[in-house]
Parts: sequence; structure tokens; C-alpha cells
Amino acid sequence: MRKSGILLSISSLPSKYGIGCFDQAAYDFVDQLQAAGQKVWQILPIGPTGYGDSPYQSFSTFAGNPYFISLDALIEKDWLTREEVEENSPVQDESAVDYGSLYIRRFALLKKAYGNSRITEDPGYQAFVKENQQWLSEYALFMAIKDQHGGASWTTWEEPLRLREPKALEAERQRLADEISYYCFLQYLFFDQMKALLAYAHEKGIEILGDIPIYVSPDSSDVWAEPELFQLDGENRLSAVAGCPPDAFAADGQLWGNPLYDWGYHKKTGFEWWIRRIRHCFETCDILRIDHFRGFDEYFSIPADAVTAKGGHWEKGPGIELFQAIEKALGKREIVAEDLGYVTDSVRQLVNDTGFPGMKLLEFAFDSRDTGAAVDYLPHNYTRNSVAYTGTHDNATLLGWLDEILPEEREAVKAYCCADGEGQELTWPMICTVLRSVSKLAVIPMQDYLSLGNEARMNKPSTNGNNWKWRLKEGEFSETLIQKIAKTVKLYGR
Repeated sequence: MRKSGILLSISSLPSKYGIGCFDQAAYDFVDQLQAAGQKVWQILPIGPTGYGDSPYQSFSTFAGNPYFISLDALIEKDWLTREEVEENSPVQDESAVDYGSLYIRRFALLKKAYGNSRITEDPGYQAFVKENQQWLSEYALFMAIKDQHGGASWTTWEEPLRLREPKALEAERQRLADEISYYCFLQYLFFDQMKALLAYAHEKGIEILGDIPIYVSPDSSDVWAEPELFQLDGENRLSAVAGCPPDAFAADGQLWGNPLYDWGYHKKTGFEWWIRRIRHCFETCDILRIDHFRGFDEYFSIPADAVTAKGGHWEKGPGIELFQAIEKALGKREIVAEDLGYVTDSVRQLVNDTGFPGMKLLEFAFDSRDTGAAVDYLPHNYTRNSVAYTGTHDNATLLGWLDEILPEEREAVKAYCCADGEGQELTWPMICTVLRSVSKLAVIPMQDYLSLGNEARMNKPSTNGNNWKWRLKEGEFSETLIQKIAKTVKLYGR
């Protein structure tokens, strides 16, 4: 069945109190998706964000982001008063998330709610902690210790904790028992509310398309708790890190700094950690996009002490064996392979062997800065087993992109989309070009439906300070736009 969806981060919802969350705004957005004839809501990763506020750099690949917990729900439980919430949630700009203010104020509110909750007596909470003990106990301990160290990376902790000496860990578990319970409390609320939203989406005929990075953050409970999974030295320090080689967009390449997997060890375990990770993801989504899929075929390895990515080299990844193990353990699951950028024949073969749909971006078809084969991104060359986009969270908005490209490239866009005019006059014809493609799923970022410029761009890779902030304003997703989208997707059989 042909489907269409909208890409909108949970953080971008027009919720009260400074950031999108699992409140009424989320349920209203599901209703709007249904009214607009959509079948899919694509979100960004939902883990707790670390430095730089990126959802792709999380303190845990299993945990959820406490910022997404609905404060209204805590008011309803009498764990907080509305006055307390409103006094501690000043919003200067409804169109952008102020992460600095959130960090200072939101956790203070959540800590107060915890103190009023008596949650440790709740049977639901007790069951959640028991069912998720494998990752939750380590994550909660990790965060409690991190707080005691002023938020410093675990790599700077004193050696007994950094190297996880059992006596040192047990002493911290006892000393920080209440802090550990607090972090378990946050995760219980997050997953309870996320699963309630997922159930509501299903009632409305909407699937959630989740997203995970291939790698984990170096400063995460994942690396600290299970160092054997990664390429670390004898002192549990990174020996090599991930990134991308130089290309037309980044002359020095991209130095991501994520730890690389010890694929030999993963293979010996039957890829148990990856199976556990994917199983956990599907508790909160129906379809899963895996970022940087080419890293499973070959990954770019950069010395840990390198300043840029120029000195890196390619290594072989686990290939099809990983996905055969996942399918054997979990059955057939809907996974989208993010196979963008420079794609080799072996990457194409891996995507083909998995049977996962790859991604097609209209922007890439006309942009001479792209290092991939532009012809592959022209919609008349799409295959049914693909997911078509105008662009993603990592790209300029359509309107912003049209301002960036060369005049002759804009003319090519007009000719291909049978469109006239400039700027906003071109965005809708481009959206329609994607929607009428043969791809079984087409996803349009909310910013493109609103025809917003790069002031609404979600992320510009290799930059810091102004990413992940954009928010949808109340009423911006208007009834007029909803009906226009509904008519269009019906016209194209989606």
C-alpha cells in the first residue's frame, strides 16, 4: 500500500513549557495527521540528549528523553502544581527550544515530582524496573554518578569507577540509591507516556517511524557499562572513532568522535547487543530508520587523537550476518536503511540483500555539491522499495535549498517539476513530485509543507550551537494546509 507521512521531531511539537512532549499537542498532531490523509509520523531519536543537544549523541541508546515527559500529566497526578510548572517554564521564543533554560529548570521540576510521587511503592513502576533491569540499572547508576561529578564525562572519573571495579560500583549503588530511583522514575514516566501515544496513533491509523544512529555517544552508559562492545584500549579509552571522509560538503571530512564497534566480539555473541537494541526500539515505533547504514558494510575509522577526519581509513563491517541474526531472533521487521551520500556497489548489495527500503532525496537530484549519483535521486528512477523525501533533518529546507543552489540548478528543478516562479512558488510542485513517485512511502518534513526557509532548518552537520531547536507554532499546521495535503495524497494514491 502506498503511504505518506510527515517528519516532525517530538521536540518540535507546539507544546507548552518550551519543548514538544507527550502532552495534548502530541495527540492533536496525530489527529491532524489523520485528517491530512497521512499514515506515518516520522520522528527523530528519542534518547536523552547530551552536549550539543543532538538526539544522535545520547547518554543511552536504550533510555528516553526526560524533556518529553508531559508536565501536565504530573500536575494531574498532584505531583506538581500548575503554578510551580508555569513559574519554572518561561518561554522566550515559541519557535525555538531553549536547551540551556530547560537543563536548569526542567530537572528541578522533575526532581520535585519524584519527591511527591512515592513511586517506589507503585506496582507498575516496580514491574517496569524489573523488566528493564538489564539496561536501566546501569543507566540510572551512570547518570547518578555523572551528577556527582558535575556532569563530567565518565572517561574523567576516578579509576575505580572508570574501570568499573565491583566494590566501587556497589558502594555507589548504596550511596546513591535515591538518585538511582529518581532516574528510574524518569524512564518509567517516559516509556509509559510514549507507549500511550503510540497506542493512540494506532487507533487513528498512524504508524510511528522511529530513528536511531548507528553509533552511540562516547559519553554514554552503553560504552561505560559494556566496554567490550567497542574499540577501546586496556584503560577503557577510545582507540579509534567514527566519521566520514572529506567530500564536497566538508573539506576535512566529518569527525564524529563516536566509539567504533568491536565487530569481532559482537559476532562471537551472536550480535546479542544489537538484537537487544533493535527489540527495544520496536517497543516505541512501528518502523525503524537506521542512520548511516553504509557503516554496516564498511566504516570509516579515524585515530582517536586525530584533529580532523583526513587521516582515516575504511574497515569492513559485519555485513549481512548482523541482519540475518536480527531477523532470526525478532522476525521480519520494517527497517529503513539510510543509504545516502557516496554509495558503493557493496553497500547497494547489502541494502538489496536485507530487503530494506533505501532513501531517495529530491534535493540530491539537482545539487552539484552532492557526491552521490544524482541520477539515482531523480524520481523517475526510484524503485517501489524506497522511501522518498524532499530532504531530511540534516538538509536545508526546500526553500532554503532553492536559495543556495546555482541558477542553472534551479532551472533544472523547474523543468523537471513543470513549475514556474521562484522560492515558495516552487516548493509545492517539488513536494508533489515526491508524492507521485513510485516509492511505497513518501515523507515530507513539516518545514517543507510550511514552505519555511533555513531559519527553520533542524540541523546543519558539523556545526554546533543552532541545531535541533526549531518548533512548530500553535495553529501553524492550519486546517487549510491539512485539507490541501489530504487532497494531494488522495490524488496520488497515498
